[in-house]
Amino acid sequence: MADYRELSEREIRPELFSNFIRRQQVTRCWRREGGEWVIRDAPFVDDWDQEDYKVLVSCLKNTVNTGGFVCGAFIDGVLKGFASVESGIFGESSRYLDLTSIHVSEDERGKGVGRELFARACRWARLHGAEKLYISAHSAVESQAFYRAMGCTEAQEYCKEHVEAEPFDCQLECRL
Repeated sequence: MADYRELSEREIRPELFSNFIRRQQVTRCWRREGGEWVIRDAPFVDDWDQEDYKVLVSCLKNTVNTGGFVCGAFIDGVLKGFASVESGIFGESSRYLDLTSIHVSEDERGKGVGRELFARACRWARLHGAEKLYISAHSAVESQAFYRAMGCTEAQEYCKEHVEAEPFDCQLECRL
């Protein structure tokens, strides 16, 4: 059973992730071609190196320091999942808050940790004035299946910054 709690800025250090396994073996991904969504073979391994963890720590600290939400899932005192939501509402016709990360350690996937982190992110976003959660989501078939199971659909408005930063991501929203 996981223990879920919001993280403080001082807790967010590289050591927090020492037992976190980001590794994801990707074989098939969703791609938008000619205005249609199709599944294509796109094999690669998605993983983080030490530099990626430094960037992650910096980003998560910034989220906390700017009034956002960072929640960790701990099993036996070890971080095995986390989610973050930024504090700034955006969107022309939608009141979005941005789910900037949701990750579960490879050894804990499929056990409900991601579902609970997503639910907590949604509750926090709703309490902070959002109508929808915005997600620039990994296009892997398995990742997209998770988001669809959470009730996510294609975003009505695309965030230009996310599309430019990760052109292969799927832009999603979840009505709160």
